[in-house]
Amino acid sequence: MSKKRKKRQEEEGNSEAWLLPYSDLLTLLLALFIVLFAMSSIDAQKFQKFSKVLNGVFVGGTSFFDYTKQTSGDDNGTSDTEKFLEQKKNDAQKNGDSTTNGSKSNSTTDTSNGQGDAQLKETQQRINTYIAHNKLEGKFKTSLTGEGLLITIRDNVLFDSGKAEVRKEDIKTAKALSNLLVMDPPRNIIVSGHTDNVPIHNSVFQSNWDLSVMRATNFLKIILENKNLNPKYFSAKGYGEYHPIASNDTQGGRAKNRRVEVLILPKNEKGNGR
Repeated sequence: MSKKRKKRQEEEGNSEAWLLPYSDLLTLLLALFIVLFAMSSIDAQKFQKFSKVLNGVFVGGTSFFDYTKQTSGDDNGTSDTEKFLEQKKNDAQKNGDSTTNGSKSNSTTDTSNGQGDAQLKETQQRINTYIAHNKLEGKFKTSLTGEGLLITIRDNVLFDSGKAEVRKEDIKTAKALSNLLVMDPPRNIIVSGHTDNVPIHNSVFQSNWDLSVMRATNFLKIILENKNLNPKYFSAKGYGEYHPIASNDTQGGRAKNRRVEVLILPKNEKGNGR
């Protein structure tokens, strides 16, 4: 009986031994939760800074991996995350300034182009008034194109067939046009000659190309007799039959192709075409 009682007392004593490690486990868990809570506590100032920087992350700049390479050697107590966020903020500000400056530049360019177009339209109106007053609608035509203000003159207004000299009775037309070309500031102007595709070969002209060049040159000489025009802004070109505006299969189409064109270029542009 004494042995059984002793064994029972030992079992009762051992049954309470688990309480001690259990209490230690609870203490450790409590400590763990406290540590986790402390780690997850939010610094309001840092959070606000982080939220602002995120707004600029997607506008480009240094990537996280590139940034960590650049700052891997730093050891001044500042975390890589804070450095990255600061770099992103700087990138966002730089991109914002660049966009603003670009917008200002485009706005200035658009304003300049708008003023240039207005001057070309004003010149077109003056020329159209001259055309209407002198009943030259079928012989003169103006149009605003991507290249500038284009004035088209049918060849029979100025020249006899196969000739490059401006008829004496039509010199006044060329001089009147020269007055309409006086602009402030002056523009670059191209005078170009064009023909149909009917071959020409005589003692004066070996080809339509020769004829078109001389017509443009002779017409330009009369225009530049106007002392209010500066010759450095003018040029003459000849294209022969190679820039038709109508079919050469009909008499009417060939008549349209025989022409002189005066192209007034937009402001600050130099002639490379026509």
